[in-house]
Amino acid sequence: MDNGELKIENERETGTVGSPDWEGCDTVLEVKDLVIQYVLKKETVEAVNDISFSLMKGKALGLVGETGAGKTTTALAIMNLVPDPPGVIKNGRIDVCGHEMLKLKPKQLEAIRGKDVSMIFQDPMTSLNPVLTVGEQIAESVRIHENLGGKEAFARAEEMLEFVGIPGDRATEYPHQFSGGMKQRVGIAIALACRPRVLIADEPTTALDVTIQAQVLEMMSDLKDKFNTALVMITHDLGVVAKMCDEVAVMYAGRIVESGTLEDVFDNTMHPYTEGLFNSLPNIEAKGAELKPIPGLMPDPTKLPEGCAFAPRCQYVTDACTKKRPEERRVSDTHTVVCTAYDDPEFRIEGSHING
Repeated sequence: MDNGELKIENERETGTVGSPDWEGCDTVLEVKDLVIQYVLKKETVEAVNDISFSLMKGKALGLVGETGAGKTTTALAIMNLVPDPPGVIKNGRIDVCGHEMLKLKPKQLEAIRGKDVSMIFQDPMTSLNPVLTVGEQIAESVRIHENLGGKEAFARAEEMLEFVGIPGDRATEYPHQFSGGMKQRVGIAIALACRPRVLIADEPTTALDVTIQAQVLEMMSDLKDKFNTALVMITHDLGVVAKMCDEVAVMYAGRIVESGTLEDVFDNTMHPYTEGLFNSLPNIEAKGAELKPIPGLMPDPTKLPEGCAFAPRCQYVTDACTKKRPEERRVSDTHTVVCTAYDDPEFRIEGSHING
């Protein structure tokens, strides 16, 4: 047993695993050099390709990118839930406030998931147990992590339903009795029940109408402010990022191609892919203007190109881009970009900002 595992075992015995008092711990999440593959019989999917980021308590990080960029796989890795097989974590380290998630045993993970780190899953249809009432599913986490009796835990479940806009007396109903949007809110209630120190939200508003989206985002923002919760917001919606996040990491083909503070990425856009994301947004001030989609498709993750994965879609592509894997460049203390074109010190992109 290594020191990290021994620490968790000692904490379990003394009842301090998942304690809300993270003494001296400002960085609650750190992902370092993470590489994840899905190894199939005939091919290997390179899902996450050497990414690193960290998050301070009370801060929100927007993880942005197209479908297939590796965002959800990254989130599952933080929870140590990458399906094995076929998923293989080839390299990397993930710390949740000092707990090295990838080295913990199942019982140790049970003490941390739900209390210290929780996840709002993208698909509420599959994340809820169809044979248990929604109240039982929320109360289960409370019983495990806060040592409450059945009645007290169920009362907390009713409170959490009210918190997400569902009448508490519906706690005795089953998932099939709820709409898709309400199931998503139940999933949010489960994730928030024990006031986690780190909350991962994977497209949490996808199944919700605009009004409920705003309510859910406000609720998560309140949680972040009141309890100093760190939030990882996985989304393709740059408007949500602008509203919720302090920091931004833009993913493409398994890599973080640009990262920085919200102001860094929105006001000093440096990667051509980030520029393309902004340019593809509708302009509310010019309703008749044509959209400018990014041409082409994301590359096949089983056959990533030798050079830059974005090169086939990039308007600034050079010969060097197709031959050389781009390296991370530090623009400032907070801003990084991964782009070979910056080998030319005169290179600049047009830049863009979110409309409004």
